[in-house]
Formats: sequence, structure tokens, C-alpha cells
Amino acid sequence: MNRRYVLTAAGLLLGSVVLAGCTVAATAPVTDDTTIAAEVEVEVNATLTAADVLAANEDYTTVNDDEWSLDDATSIDLSAESGTVTITEAGTYVLSGDLDGQVVVAAPDDALVALVLDGVDISSSSGPAISIESADDVVVSLSGDNSLSDADSYADDADANAALFSEADLTITGDGSLTVTGNGNDGITSEDDLVVLSGTITVTAADDGLRGKDSLVIEGGDLTVTAGGDGLTSDNDEDTTRGYILLSGGSVEVTAGDDGLAAVTDLVTTGGTLEVQATSTGLKADAYLVLEGSDVVVAAGDDAINSTGAVHVNLGTVVLAASDDGIHADVALFVDGGDLTVTDSYEGLESAAITITGGTVELTASDDGINASSGTSGGQGDMGDDGSLITITGGSITINSGGDGFDSNGSAVISGGTLIVNGPTNDGNGALDVNGTLTVDGGTVLAIGSAGMAVSPGAGAAQWISATVSGIAGDQVTITDSTGAVVYQFTAAKQFASVVYSGPELSDGASYTVTTGSGSATVTEGTASAGGGMGGGGGRP
Repeated sequence: MNRRYVLTAAGLLLGSVVLAGCTVAATAPVTDDTTIAAEVEVEVNATLTAADVLAANEDYTTVNDDEWSLDDATSIDLSAESGTVTITEAGTYVLSGDLDGQVVVAAPDDALVALVLDGVDISSSSGPAISIESADDVVVSLSGDNSLSDADSYADDADANAALFSEADLTITGDGSLTVTGNGNDGITSEDDLVVLSGTITVTAADDGLRGKDSLVIEGGDLTVTAGGDGLTSDNDEDTTRGYILLSGGSVEVTAGDDGLAAVTDLVTTGGTLEVQATSTGLKADAYLVLEGSDVVVAAGDDAINSTGAVHVNLGTVVLAASDDGIHADVALFVDGGDLTVTDSYEGLESAAITITGGTVELTASDDGINASSGTSGGQGDMGDDGSLITITGGSITINSGGDGFDSNGSAVISGGTLIVNGPTNDGNGALDVNGTLTVDGGTVLAIGSAGMAVSPGAGAAQWISATVSGIAGDQVTITDSTGAVVYQFTAAKQFASVVYSGPELSDGASYTVTTGSGSATVTEGTASAGGGMGGGGGRP
């Protein structure tokens, strides 16, 4: 099922839009017996919280520790068995010992089966080490040290293709450890919900580390995953309320040959710690990606965080390094809390609508620090207004960019917070670059960089000055009024030739002097310096 996420004009003014019901176009037959894929059109609201997003999804199924008992448990010594050990009834089974073969669960569809792994080593050369073919719910409880490994390869059409495979909802719990080696494909897979409550789990997989088709939920435990494909994934692409990932606790470390975490719908974090190294994208969602309380560290070969819909950063500490974007959201990006740091990127933040109302944001980018782009031309080549928007009403934002520092291919509105831009040193880019209108009516803005493309706030903006004055990294830059009183002072992070400042200390039409280690310039409030522009700039999409 294809989904197309859209941003309405009304929603763009808010940096987000109101979530609307989905409409699905019916499939239509064509002459060659194929069908046209249905498309779901969804309007997005980047301000949705984790609770909002989860409420729109199907609840995941988990088996808590008080829902099963060791009373009347059946003990199975695998060292006394050979080949395939099959469990056909509901109940609790305590497994111990070594087995060169498989444990198969083929219980009734309404059965609850608890498998207690108490020091097992199961190795299969013909398929999964544990294969759950049928049951309602299965819990795997860890006691002592346990290990599972599977076959070296699977047929392309194999249904069961992971070292620990389940057709039923699967919960992993306990205070023991589990080492899983997925030689032929995935490490742990559930065709329904996969939930980790506790335990120390180490997974090495040829393809995906952990896969829950309907959902993948980590509530606790210590999880270390090394995967040739995705580290953690949920991939039900037939139901828009399924295929999500939730991290609410525990400690997760992922090294992935593809994406670190990938969800076909939503990816939500509300607690715990997450560390990801990914060859491709670090965290990826096809709908909403909400970071609300977890401590997240990502290093990625592509985008660190990517959503086809919206990204919301609300709480927690997020540290990102990326070869491409730090955060990319096709439709909308909303930051209203937490500590967000992009230590390395091509572009720090990119989306059609970027809204920052709170939190601390520090961005380092070889190209644009913040880039609002709809991905379409505004009608004047790269200079046209494409309708995208940056809105800043609060927070503390610091940018160090090699390209444009603060760049909107549409317009930008700043009414609060603090924005400090250490922009480019080359004249082909600017610390501020807006194709449409730059409106500043509050907050504090400091933008230093090259002079060739310098942009100043537009007419009617709050008090601002623009000075063409040069300096180098480490220079103390001082802005004084006509009496010599210091209005603002800062230390330059890099070479610069232009200073733009807006703050409540300035007075309409007053004269100010900007002094650096190399010289000074006296300017008039509200007047652009030579080489600068008023409210526009020459950016690129």
C-alpha cells in the first residue's frame, strides 16, 4: 500500500498540519490482469506526541511475567533428545542442555506457551533453532546463559527464516542471557508482535537483527545487535496501524549494514538508551518519527534520522552524525524540547516545514545548517519561493555551516528564542538565505559569515543591524551604541566578513558600531550594509 504524505497551506503556517482520515483509492483492473496499487493520502501533524502516535496504532500484545507460572512446568533435558523436539500443548516448559536440532512449537491457536531457556545451546543445520509454528502467545524466559544458531541458508520462499522464529506474538523476558546467531537470514523474527521486556540479548544476523512484522517493542533489557541488513525492523506494509517500533526502556546498541532502525509506519522512543551505527540511515520511519525521552546516539552513512512524513523531537538527548542530513523529514520537522546535537552532516536539518519552539539545538554541517525545501522549484530557478517555511518561536539554536547557515527556499519567521549562525566563509553562500520573506519580530538573531550573499531581515522587522566588517576565528566582536555602551558581545568561531544582529536592545534608526580584531564599521539600525540584501537571498533547493 502506497502512502503519500501531504502538507496543506494552512498547516504550513504552523509548520505542521492536522491529521486527517485516510482515503484509499480502490484498485482498478487493467487489461494485463495487473492492478493499480492503492494509494493512501495522509495529512500530517508534526506536533503529535508519542502518546498521540501510539494511540493511532494497534496495541501490541505482550505476555507479562504474572501471566504465566512455573507451577506444573514440564522439564525437558535437550541433551537427552535428538533431532526435533515438538511442543504441542499450552503450558510452561523448562528447557536445559544442548541440542543439535530444533525446538518446534505447534500448539493450538489459542494456546499460551512459555519456554524457559535454562542454560540451553540449540544449533540447527536445517532451519531455525526454535520455530514457533502455531500458538496464540509465546513467551521466552531467559535463565542462565543460552545460545541459538540456525542454518547457513534458507530457500527464497521459506516461511521460517530466523534463528528464533515465531508465527505468533512473541515476548522475551527473564534475567538471563541469550546469544543468537542468524547464519542464514534474520536473528529473531515474529510474524506478529515482538516484545522484549528484559534479559541480556546479543544478536548477530546475516540480514535483520530483530524483526516484528506488526510491531517491535523494547521495554527493557540490554540488547546488542550486529546485522548485515537492518538492525531492528517492523515491516507490515499492508496495515497503516501496524509496522511500528517503540523503544520505552532498556539499552540498545545496533551496528547495521543497512538501516539501524526501520519502521514502515511509526518509530517512537520514550525511554532507555539507543546507540546506532548504520551504513545507511540510522533511524527511519515511513510516517511519524517521535523522539520523546530516550538518549539517542546515531552515526549513519546516509541520513541519521529520516521520515517520509514528520519528525518530532520533544525530550531526551539526541546526538547525530551523518554523511547526509542530520534529520530529514519530507513533510514537517518540529522541535520543542530536549537537547539535539548534530556533530557532522551535509545538511543539519531539512524539511518542507521546520518549526522550533524550544530545546537546545546545535548543528554542524558542511553545507546548509537548516534547510527548508519542498523539493520543488519556486518558479525562478533556484531563486524562487517554493512555499517552504522555517518558524522559530523559542529555544536556543547554534549553527556552524560551510554552506548557507539558515536557508529557506520559501520564507522564515523568527519571533522568539536565540539563533546564532556561524555561516560560510565563501561568497557563494550566506549565513542567512531566504528566497521569500525573512520576518523577524522577536528573539535574538546573530548571523556572521561571508558578505557576498549576506541577507538582512525585511522591512517592518524588529530592530536589526547589518555590517560589512571582517574578522577571524577567535576575534571578540563587540556591538556598541552611540554612547559607547556595549549592546552585544561574542567570540567569532570562524573567519567572517559580515555581521547581522537583531535583538531587543536596539533602537529604531539608531547608530551602532561593530568592532572586531581587524577594524570596525558604523551602521544604522534597519539599513542593510553594502553587499547585503533585504529579506531575500540566492539559495538552492
